[in-house]
Amino acid sequence: MHLALIISRIRLLPTAMPSTRSASASRLLVRADNSPVAREIKRESSVSFDTPKPEATVSVKRRRVNRELEVNGQHHKKQVPDIEDFIYEKAKTLTSSSKATTSLVKVEKKVGVSSVIKVGAPDNWEAVLGGIKSMRLSGEAPVDTKGCEKAGSLLPPKERRFAVLISTMMSSQTKDEVTHAAVERLSENGLLDPDAIVRTDETTLANLIKPVGFYQRKAQFIKEASKICLERFGGDIPDSLNELLALRGVGPKMAHLVMSIAWKNTQGICVDTHVHRISNRLGWVFREGTRQKTTTPEQTRISLEKWLPKDEWEPINPLLVGFGQTICTPLRPKCDKCGINNLCPSAFKESSSPIPKQKKTRSP
Repeated sequence: MHLALIISRIRLLPTAMPSTRSASASRLLVRADNSPVAREIKRESSVSFDTPKPEATVSVKRRRVNRELEVNGQHHKKQVPDIEDFIYEKAKTLTSSSKATTSLVKVEKKVGVSSVIKVGAPDNWEAVLGGIKSMRLSGEAPVDTKGCEKAGSLLPPKERRFAVLISTMMSSQTKDEVTHAAVERLSENGLLDPDAIVRTDETTLANLIKPVGFYQRKAQFIKEASKICLERFGGDIPDSLNELLALRGVGPKMAHLVMSIAWKNTQGICVDTHVHRISNRLGWVFREGTRQKTTTPEQTRISLEKWLPKDEWEPINPLLVGFGQTICTPLRPKCDKCGINNLCPSAFKESSSPIPKQKKTRSP
């Protein structure tokens, strides 16, 4: 009795009588087993538990979604690529962008090189130079009578070279008239001699050359240079650019000027404030590789020497200095009196007369 009751209950279990829903799932499972897509899903279910790369994880998820959509009969217009395709496309994109970046850099480098402007001799420079020479024939500029080349003009060669060096060292930031007067005072006191300068105290020397610019510092530099001339050059001055530049207080402008005047050995153009200013106003000089004005006398020297004939290197300094002292002045240049104003790109572009300040009127 009890055995028969247990057997009857076992027969009535749900597993013995599958429902309609379970039957449908079974039929789907059978069809899925026969489908190659479903078999692909089964293979993917046995994925390794190793930590995948983030890119691969995204790709696997997309691939599974795509396969499951295919099983359910759903299709998107835009198919998610297979994992290998995804990696390839990503790599190809990176490679393409890298090539694009590389090619962009190469193009920029090519543009940079091709954009360097080669500066030759400026147009009409010979006509401009000839016009300046004509205006300078009068010899009325201070440099014509009181320039550094006039220092010690009546002295023997060795003593004259020393006078030229001392005059040049005092000339920076100082007008020719002031420098010339200081040289005269040194001469009157017997101090255009290295031995005499070394034996003179620095304060006395500074008072004699005053009011040249920075006279105290220059007195110190002159004493040091005099001592070097005695100890290393037998009382004479250095005969090379490098040795002149080694002296404290001597810059490129002074060294080139001394080499030209004292040793008659012009190795470069002496560029002072007048040569620097006028060369830029005339459009004769540019910074390296550009069409921009030079900002230092040394840049002007390098630019000028690239095209100006070497036989003009020595006379160009007193020529432009005198022109700058008389006509092409720093402030309010006299463009109306200039014989080359039709050739100068800067003519009449700077104020030729001071602009009167308007007085403020008080309201009554």
